[in-house]
Amino acid sequence: MADDEEYRNPTEVQMSQLVLPCHTNQRGELSVGQLLKWIDTTACLSAERHAGCPCVTASMDDMYFEHTISVGQVVNIKAKVNRAFNSSMEVGIQVTSEDMCSEKQWSVCKALATFVAHREISKVKLKQIMPRTEEEKTEHSVAAERRRMRLVYADTIKDLLANCAIQDEHPNATAALVGTEGEGELLRARQSGARHLSAVVTLRRHAALWGWFDICPSGIWAWMENVATIAASRFCRAHPTLKAIEMFHFRGPSQVGDRLVLKAIVNNAFKHSMEVGVCVEAYRQEAETHRRHINSAFMTFMVLDVDDQPQMLPRIRPQPGDGERRYREASARRKIRLDRKYIVSCKQAEMPLSVPWDPSNQVYLSYNNVSSLKMLVAKDNWVLSSEINQVRLYTLEEDKFLSFHMEMVVHVDAAQAFLLLSDLLRRPEWDKHYRSVELVQQVDEDDAIYHVISPALGGDAKSQDFVILASRRKPCDNGDPYVIALRSVTLPTHRETPEYRRGETLCSGFCLWREGDQLAKVSYYNQATPGFINYVTTNVAGLSSEFYTTFKACEQFLLDNRNDLAPSLQTL
Repeated sequence: MADDEEYRNPTEVQMSQLVLPCHTNQRGELSVGQLLKWIDTTACLSAERHAGCPCVTASMDDMYFEHTISVGQVVNIKAKVNRAFNSSMEVGIQVTSEDMCSEKQWSVCKALATFVAHREISKVKLKQIMPRTEEEKTEHSVAAERRRMRLVYADTIKDLLANCAIQDEHPNATAALVGTEGEGELLRARQSGARHLSAVVTLRRHAALWGWFDICPSGIWAWMENVATIAASRFCRAHPTLKAIEMFHFRGPSQVGDRLVLKAIVNNAFKHSMEVGVCVEAYRQEAETHRRHINSAFMTFMVLDVDDQPQMLPRIRPQPGDGERRYREASARRKIRLDRKYIVSCKQAEMPLSVPWDPSNQVYLSYNNVSSLKMLVAKDNWVLSSEINQVRLYTLEEDKFLSFHMEMVVHVDAAQAFLLLSDLLRRPEWDKHYRSVELVQQVDEDDAIYHVISPALGGDAKSQDFVILASRRKPCDNGDPYVIALRSVTLPTHRETPEYRRGETLCSGFCLWREGDQLAKVSYYNQATPGFINYVTTNVAGLSSEFYTTFKACEQFLLDNRNDLAPSLQTL
């Protein structure tokens, strides 16, 4: 590509659609089912452009719909592959709408879909994505962590149900659930009506673009949204608006000639929203009793008034057995969805430095911890401030934050350096800023919470203490670094005390790249918090050599202990 040509990602696909009356729902707005069809088509084309062979939708992450789209407006959909793994790839999707008369534009939603490439003749091995821009490098780096989060999603739900009591947030919940005899009858009537069942015969016109037999997932999405809307309408006696779709996976294919049975039911109603569960089963006409589970999804609806404000919804009285299970699981999913939306979706500048840690959000805090460090690493505008004996100090001034990173090459294998630096209990051996370290909780094999005591800085009379979540990750592919990410969390067992001044770290940690046999590039990153700024700027300005001294002590620690790894970490 010539230098003067504008760069465009080779996997990028853009689609623009004019919204016509035939695309709208009962509210006169673009049907979400129709939008999902367009999203799936655009994302699939992007995946197939990279794979060079047919691809099928495997899963979709949470989708939040920020804006409705009216007749006459234009929908713009852009999709590109963020990262390719062995036979699957993550596709990022952005949806906006525009009014061509006023030239106004709105963000509608963002989505992340996983597609799987398949050939009947040979096994697929996808070529790797080569990111070029800062945005592409960030998405490529974080995609591995998102993949990890998807794989543990089902276990997260189970753990929350097992360990946490779900609180009922609805005002006057007891009265709403008990009520008078007449109100109880009304609730039961609404619950019995808050379900819907549809049957569809799949024809060739429903098939995917790349084959005669497999049914296009986007068509199934549209049917699912339709039956869910009917169930929600029956419950609230109004025209509901779909606001979110929970992360879900396609469990199996459907083929031309299948009979599809779609079931939808309202699982739980909260103050201003309700969750509708949708299940899709497939069977052949000659074997009606043998039904295959194709897909399940959970959709969140609201009822909006003329001013687009959410209205209060009636309560659901869970039926014993299966109804009670669905009721509790809906509450658990809502808790996780809110955690995920807050922790995963927020920008760094919008988050408090220390986020409360509990078992229900540990997966998403760990994700945020690692992805924040990877995003900091992917920044393009680092500036070399100084270099002493092949130790480089870089700085980055951005928004509210001053970040720095130090870099050196050490004659130690990267995996050995990773194991040594992962053990924060040994950090006082080389870092004088860690006076003592206590392991508070070993969350899992790759995550742990520590309580750190640090000497006072800049004439402060009190020493500092930190409660730190440490998350470590081995490389996902060749060329990926080993990652040790650190961030502050709050724990009820380790509250701030008068003895210490509570310190906080928003984003810091190590990235280690294998440079060759027994050779590793070690980089330390830190996004400086206000209490640390003066200390950082003193070092950056050359008025102090503490950074350099500490980093050289780290190198000597790695060299002295490269054959003496911590026994607790040998299993990695």
